[in-house]
Amino acid sequence: MKRGKRVKFLRGLFVLAFLGVLAGCGNGSETSKSDNQGDSGKIALVLGFGGVDDRSFNQAGWEGLEAWGKEKGLTEKKDFTYIETNEPADNSTNIANAVENGFQTIISLSYLQADAIKEAAEQNPSLNFALVDGEVEDVDNVVSATFNDQESAYLAGLAAAYSTTTDQVGFIGGMEGPVIARFEKGFEAGVAAGAEALEKEITVNSQYAASYDAPDRGKAIAASMYEAGADIIYQAAGSTGAGVFQEAKARNENNQDQKVWVIGVDRDQSDEGDYEMADGSTGNFCLTSTKKNVGSAVEEIANYSYTDKFPGGKLLTFGLKEDGVDLTDGQLDEETLTAVNAAREKIISGELIVPEK
Repeated sequence: MKRGKRVKFLRGLFVLAFLGVLAGCGNGSETSKSDNQGDSGKIALVLGFGGVDDRSFNQAGWEGLEAWGKEKGLTEKKDFTYIETNEPADNSTNIANAVENGFQTIISLSYLQADAIKEAAEQNPSLNFALVDGEVEDVDNVVSATFNDQESAYLAGLAAAYSTTTDQVGFIGGMEGPVIARFEKGFEAGVAAGAEALEKEITVNSQYAASYDAPDRGKAIAASMYEAGADIIYQAAGSTGAGVFQEAKARNENNQDQKVWVIGVDRDQSDEGDYEMADGSTGNFCLTSTKKNVGSAVEEIANYSYTDKFPGGKLLTFGLKEDGVDLTDGQLDEETLTAVNAAREKIISGELIVPEK
């Protein structure tokens, strides 16, 4: 970075006094026990917090398995299904239920379920288990799949640096841990690189909601960031991120002179950025989105199981090079796209290594 130029990182934690949780296992309770235990077509997807329609990670994973199941001519709920996770106690219970109901392959979408997956796999060596977005080591019937989220987050940070007009941007994470840390650190590194290239000082305000399922909390944090001067917020917070979109929509509809932006996560969230102002004119505030091909990873694991080629004991890694993560063009201008595309090529070639912690 040029002398005298710096990037300030503010880190905060949105502290909660109370966490409301809902009990239950979602539609997994509708799965009836089958006599077909061991059938390679029976796959259960155990979701992370936030529900199947979180418009983010869970939804992308389920859409992948759903597409795979339909392509194979399998029956939903009988041959493949999802199980919702609403509270920490569900992690072990849901996996145990999937085993009890005769599913040959059990795929978890949450690194928070790593211990439960490992325990169940050791107790059921004839079954296949997978952890997407986390890693279980030294268990022969568990395959792990991780994403180089820091790479796409770097591109998002670079885009934010080139696009901000207030020189203040924000990052909102769901729960602190190694996965979201990759988003945070990659984003901060991208902002720093953009600030250096533009010879600007840009502030990054990073905060955590301590939940993946609290839209109201996401909305409140976003409101405070926008109020403090941030004009772009990158959210990696599951359905908590829906609150960030809600706050940005309200601000853009009510104040045409001060546009604020959101960067989507895990899938192209541009459809969440549409808004209409009082004069009837319309716009979109989703600047861009980092994409994580969760669905493709789930499909690949399902197909390995279906063809009896399950890669137990291995770690699958999906980055920019493997088309596992990326950044959408969104509403980025030509200058920004040029910078993003150049950085993408450097990451793929190995010339640029993005920090993940």
